[in-house]
Amino acid sequence: MIGRLKGILIHKQPPWLVVDVNGVGYELEAPMSTIYDLPDIGREVSLFTHYAQKEDSVSLYGFLRESERRLFRDVQKVSGIGAKIALAVLSGTSVDDFARLVQSSDVAALTRIPGIGKKTAERMVVELRDRAADLMGGGPTASGMPGDPQSEAVSALQQLGYKPAEAVRMAREASSEGDDAATIIRKALKSALR
Repeated sequence: MIGRLKGILIHKQPPWLVVDVNGVGYELEAPMSTIYDLPDIGREVSLFTHYAQKEDSVSLYGFLRESERRLFRDVQKVSGIGAKIALAVLSGTSVDDFARLVQSSDVAALTRIPGIGKKTAERMVVELRDRAADLMGGGPTASGMPGDPQSEAVSALQQLGYKPAEAVRMAREASSEGDDAATIIRKALKSALR
């Protein structure tokens, strides 16, 4: 179950925070990316939430940005990863940086995130590679603004059938200062034919 929670921030001590909503205090666990950007105690806050119920516990997680909540949920779909590691991912890297690491299959960089070993990083790359462009906002970003031209080109090249790491390399090599996504794609495809 997912939703939004809007109220007054009354306590924060990483990774926990408490939000008062009409006299009811909700205790949430949040990644450091959210904790860093929270308003001061006593100020209003609006969070995207993820509710998780297991046989023996109920947990509520809070995120300032929808993209963080989406990554939190996607990472947990990887075999052997739970909420604790998903929070570590968000505490150790931004959504866009994580997506780039997965697209470029940078297992070494992923293992620098606390709690992620080499085998877990390899599973993340394999199981999340297809969703990495969506995490970065392969078209418009969460704010509704277009993504950067190179990211858009990478997404388009993947949609044409190129593997994520290959698409990243092609776009990087083809892009020049001031190029729009269409120009980068055209140049990348031309160089691939040589």
